[in-house]
Amino acid sequence: MAYTALYRKFRPGEFDEVKGQEHIVTTLKNQIQTERIGHAYLFCGTRGTGKTTVAKILAKGVNCLNPVDGNPCNECEMCKKINSQTSMNVIEIDAASNNGVANIRDIIDEVQYSPAEGRYKVYIIDEVHMLSTGAFNALLKTLEEPPSYVIFILATTEPHKIPITIHSRCQRYDFRRISIDTITDRLRDLADREQVQAEEKALRYIAKAADGSMRDALSLLDQCIAFYPGQELTYDKALEVLGAVDTSVYSKIFRFLAAHDVMGCIKVIDEMTIQGRDLGQFLSEFIWYLRGLLLLEASEKGGELLDVSAEQLAIMKEESALASGDELIRLIRILSELISGIRYSSQKRVLVEVAFIKLCRPQMDEEQSLTSLELRIGELERRMEHEVVMRESSDDSTEVEKAPGKQEEKATAIVPKALPEDIKAVIARWNEICNLFGQPGVIYLNLAKKIVSENGALLLQFTDRGDEQYFTQNEGAELTALQNVISGLIGKEVTVETRTVESQVDDQYADIISMIHFDNIEYK
Repeated sequence: MAYTALYRKFRPGEFDEVKGQEHIVTTLKNQIQTERIGHAYLFCGTRGTGKTTVAKILAKGVNCLNPVDGNPCNECEMCKKINSQTSMNVIEIDAASNNGVANIRDIIDEVQYSPAEGRYKVYIIDEVHMLSTGAFNALLKTLEEPPSYVIFILATTEPHKIPITIHSRCQRYDFRRISIDTITDRLRDLADREQVQAEEKALRYIAKAADGSMRDALSLLDQCIAFYPGQELTYDKALEVLGAVDTSVYSKIFRFLAAHDVMGCIKVIDEMTIQGRDLGQFLSEFIWYLRGLLLLEASEKGGELLDVSAEQLAIMKEESALASGDELIRLIRILSELISGIRYSSQKRVLVEVAFIKLCRPQMDEEQSLTSLELRIGELERRMEHEVVMRESSDDSTEVEKAPGKQEEKATAIVPKALPEDIKAVIARWNEICNLFGQPGVIYLNLAKKIVSENGALLLQFTDRGDEQYFTQNEGAELTALQNVISGLIGKEVTVETRTVESQVDDQYADIISMIHFDNIEYK
């Protein structure tokens, strides 16, 4: 005998077996008991939540010869025929492939004939939103005033595409996403029936991966059982079969992002690729991980909304303090856009790596949003604080302080012999220039070493390429603005150049601002 998939084998046969939709099945059972049955129903909800299953049970319930508390008995002749799909009273139609006016006209012609057996003729139209406009219009009159023995059950995953004229003629029932606890309990029950040993953690992960769909959960369980026949289904095996990633990986890569560690992120992505993990699923679950951190950062009660262990919750609370709410929202935004971008891309890994580099370097954010600027300023302040600590440590370790006279002699030796007069004028009024240039540009000016280039221009020398990019991006708009500020202040045009060098090269040149004194005032 051919194997039957779990979701088909264990499809509920009565209302009491339907899980997670008590608000709907209770109403329908009461309607059958009191014989207050509607002529048209609209079942809405995401995939795998029980729309078609409940429609079939309702079709049995209204035709059952011996209903029990609104449930079909599944033993009478009518119930058996409907279960075996041989009843002429229940007609299932797939609107995705029968969406024309001609198909609806066939239905209109058929409803004129009363059922040969049973009480009601039930039409179940699945994916009804796929009907054409003409088909909907053709259905309107019949749907509003059908014969007393006809019931229409329309099922859809996209109710917003249903015309309001159809809505108003139906009783609408919204099927909810099924909770993780409910799906886990159902999986445990079915695993016991199939005599399959499974860890609770593995079943819970499958329930979480199903995203509220009972059918998806049963399909995933079926897949895991088939991969390890006769073996216990463990959490690690479930991860391997589903191509998923352990939560610890999301924790690791988030910490790399918080530390702006590009290579750390790239190594994690490399590991995911080598292990054959699906990058789209990896990003989707990482977004959910970030969503958990955002909830914890936003409220002390955010942990109540997370379905994680106590140990994992403690780790996430610690990590939520590593980033602000704005930064977490920025991460979620960029990764959400990335998921859409890689869907049809042949270079998924490249796009993912580029996105994580952008996440580690806020200055590369194309939108240049306020959040991005705040992150860049925070990173620059962190660097400046680090440099100050290093300088103080170096000064404390010096045993003999150098005499001022000798220090000035050294400075004079490093400064070019013929310093252009225009550069002198710029240096003399550097504080005014910084004030006029304003934030955030002044932060980058303070990070640059000011020297004289080979052709006599003022050269801003950086050791980080990202800092120089502030002046070179957008066709050098910020560099032009700086030159305009300088020329407006000293009345002369002064050429300003930028350059990124290695730290050892940078140390060979002295910052002319820290070496030259004007009117006994030292400009730094």
